[in-house]
Amino acid sequence: MTEAVFRETTADPRTQSVPLAHLSLELGHLYMEDFEAGPERLREHFAEVRIWVDAARASAARRTGGKRPRISTCFLIDDYFTRFSTPAELVPLVLEEAEKAGLVIDYLARESGCAVADRIELAESVMHRLVESPPPGSHGSRPPVSQTGWLANGRRTAPTRSALAEIVTWQPPHETAARNHSVFMDVELWSETAKGRLWSCPFLAAVWQLARLGLLRHLGEPVLVPREWTGGDFPADWDRLPPLLKLSDTRVPFSAYRTCTLMANRFVAVEDAVRLILDQVDVDSGALEQVAKRSAMEGVAVPEAVAQRATYVFYEEPANSVLPDGT
Repeated sequence: MTEAVFRETTADPRTQSVPLAHLSLELGHLYMEDFEAGPERLREHFAEVRIWVDAARASAARRTGGKRPRISTCFLIDDYFTRFSTPAELVPLVLEEAEKAGLVIDYLARESGCAVADRIELAESVMHRLVESPPPGSHGSRPPVSQTGWLANGRRTAPTRSALAEIVTWQPPHETAARNHSVFMDVELWSETAKGRLWSCPFLAAVWQLARLGLLRHLGEPVLVPREWTGGDFPADWDRLPPLLKLSDTRVPFSAYRTCTLMANRFVAVEDAVRLILDQVDVDSGALEQVAKRSAMEGVAVPEAVAQRATYVFYEEPANSVLPDGT
């Protein structure tokens, strides 16, 4: 006799693949204070970015062995921390200034979409995938990141009390993967407010990087899927603008094997924190496997570490440029 084995078809989760470019090139990630400064600030930004676009494209071509690389461009607008103006007024201004600099924005995203998109709690989902890297000597006395909202790359500063005397001694922080000397970081992922949880800029930017790398899934389905722009007027309310909008007629996908972000040097600390977060995210294994197989078929080398797939160019801002606090 043979035994029949019955299994639910949903018992084996299926991870849906997404199309991938060689490079996702971000042409900007500005605060609302930047837009408040007027068209001149946007003009300065795109003029600086334009200088580095050709270099980023040449680097991508070198990595593909001289073949013409698939490169898509994107731009992120901060509508999460501050609401300024309307999409109807702001988006055409961004597109106009980019065009004046000889740039084309293929995909436009709202930063609030990195928190919640199409009723999916993206930031919450990524938070549950965080796996802290415990430093040597850890004894579990500190609450996990899911409770504290803080993520570090090593052992934090902690006073120790002598067992023989009431003497408190200081111990320095220590980076887990330090080379000769430590570069210790402790990143705040969110804060609790009267209106609920407020995700930090580094954490939302980490979600954004995962989306650009094609590594975000919800129940196996892709998230932050671009919607086509019909060419009509943009809405007067940010919540009516899709989280990710395809603006051009490009056939190059939004997500890519690698990302390159062109931005002002005041974002260096934020992006350092982003890489720390990416190093401690347990990324969907099915998505990782798909990227590995497809890149191997194309003969394109992709770093195993997700954080290493994200690169940056930081340009120096003029002395009179606006700062994140509006000064």
